[in-house]
Amino acid sequence: MPHSEQAERAAITQLMARYTMSGDRGDVKSLAACFAHDGVLEFPGARAEGPDDIVKALTSGTRDPALSLVRHHLTSSLVELGGSSGATGRTYFQVFSNIGLDHAGVYVDRFVRLPGGWYFHHRQVRIDWQSPDSLFRKFETRH
Repeated sequence: MPHSEQAERAAITQLMARYTMSGDRGDVKSLAACFAHDGVLEFPGARAEGPDDIVKALTSGTRDPALSLVRHHLTSSLVELGGSSGATGRTYFQVFSNIGLDHAGVYVDRFVRLPGGWYFHHRQVRIDWQSPDSLFRKFETRH
């Protein structure tokens, strides 16, 4: 693999880690900063466009007060570079909370490289499974 391709893949991996760790820490502004100015975050029951709208979507609603631990774990990931300014990817994830394994699914991503680096252009969060004891709101699952 050429060095430039390795560097691009490493930068996208860092973007995904920054998104994940920001969300787990409750730093929604840093999470939203991972998106292009017109980037879209789509998850069950919501769609937000642009960092400001993403912050609003992720901070609206109520949170179960018992939820004090959230850890997203990224597992298998396949990223396809599509030229000098774009890429696509699919990454499996599992979310642990105070109850243990809370829910799992896949991120379906389109990435864009802008002057400041790589950003999400579109991230769709698909939930495949959710524990009946989940501390998160009930998600529509794909199964």
